Amino acid sequence: MVSSLPLSQPTSHSFFSKTQLRGFGHGSWRPSFSFCRDSESKVRPIKALVETAPFPLFQPSKVEESSSELEPADPDFYKIGFIRSMRAYGVEFKEGPDGFGVYASKDVEPLRRARVIMEIPLELMLTVRQKLPWMFFPDIIPVGHPIFDIINSTNPETDWHLRLACLLLYALDCQDNFWQLYGDFLPSADECTSLLLATEEELSELQDPNLASTIRNEQRRALEFWEKNWHSGVPLKIKRLARDPQRFMWAVGIAQSRCINMQMRLGALHQGANMLIPYADMLNHSFEPNCFFHWRFKDRMVEVLINAGQRIRKGDEMTVDYMSRQKNDIFMQRYGFSSPVNPWDEIKFSGDARIHLDSFLSVFNISGLPEEYYHNTLLSNEGDTFVDGAVIAAARTLPSWSDGDVPPIPSVEWKAAKDLQNECQEMLAEFPTTSKQDQKLLDSLQDATRTLEAAIKYRLHRKLFIEKVIQALDLYQERLLF
Repeated sequence: MVSSLPLSQPTSHSFFSKTQLRGFGHGSWRPSFSFCRDSESKVRPIKALVETAPFPLFQPSKVEESSSELEPADPDFYKIGFIRSMRAYGVEFKEGPDGFGVYASKDVEPLRRARVIMEIPLELMLTVRQKLPWMFFPDIIPVGHPIFDIINSTNPETDWHLRLACLLLYALDCQDNFWQLYGDFLPSADECTSLLLATEEELSELQDPNLASTIRNEQRRALEFWEKNWHSGVPLKIKRLARDPQRFMWAVGIAQSRCINMQMRLGALHQGANMLIPYADMLNHSFEPNCFFHWRFKDRMVEVLINAGQRIRKGDEMTVDYMSRQKNDIFMQRYGFSSPVNPWDEIKFSGDARIHLDSFLSVFNISGLPEEYYHNTLLSNEGDTFVDGAVIAAARTLPSWSDGDVPPIPSVEWKAAKDLQNECQEMLAEFPTTSKQDQKLLDSLQDATRTLEAAIKYRLHRKLFIEKVIQALDLYQERLLF
């Protein structure tokens, strides 16, 4: 869940190797933006002309590719947004092996203020107020329509995704609504990684009983909601929105993975809202993002801005942080992806062994407070890439002690590190497969479902994280006296 951030934000520290993660469903549609420069070489959007002959705006831009695996997006994706006052500056959408992402089309030097790269007006979004009374922006549901009664029957505390899914289904069926066009670029059920669409066999591939149980409960809740409100006797104007449970599960998955929670101000009204924001929802996730969202009250629109002080090179991917300080199981539950370098992941140790915190941090040149740890590259050898998000996570999750200026005793530290390594080895032994077997299985998969692939990656990433902790403890023992 991405929250609105201040308009000016400092550049984050580089504490691990840059890894962008693909959000749920970035993989079935084909977007594109083109831009022109005025006489002063400033990037400006081109206004779309509806009735003109083929125009350069709608031609795929010729950009030097850093990888031949990236393809420009379909010009129609841009056209439907530009006609409705959506604007983007210096970015373009491209498709790669893992789906679509937003990429810089020019270099951006660091500035003291954040720089806008997208502007999406409220009229293009689908938003539901987070608390009663329910309010929708734009207000597309007519008075007396039965879909409002369905939304009104949801639990105000827990069913935000069901409400947003209902609104999405209504918008996709509403004549002349923008989402009828934009919906063509959303991923189909076969291309989604949302575990709501996973089978029982695919959930078992997670090798995580707790996460699998959580997903089963979410599936059961969504199915019960569909059966209650889309039964055989409902009016046709409701039934056609989700004729089968698979359609509703898909809508809930889209709502969960693409929702952005923000505080909006409309006139004198301040409210939190669950929002589906077209184009902005194509930004992929990174634990080291270079962009953030901001609500611009004056024009009633969401801005996507580059962080203040951030240097951007042509071809760099523009990313945001979907959820701050969350473990992989939460990312998997919400978005259907995980990462082996999540700096907030955890290992639950049960033994009594502890290492000296300050000593461990100094060995790997980790600086900052626990909530702000980063790799201090100025103190490291050039080319040393061992410290990444997994090592940062190890610094947070390993049992540790610190007693003022009391130094560690090497023999005690070595024993504690060995005990922690043994416990990690026991955790790995509990998995039915090894990380090498998981990787081999992934490499050999052909025509596998997206949910199966995501489940195997999740368990692989868990094991790679534990193995990285073992390696970090090895280095800690080697460098302890130096």
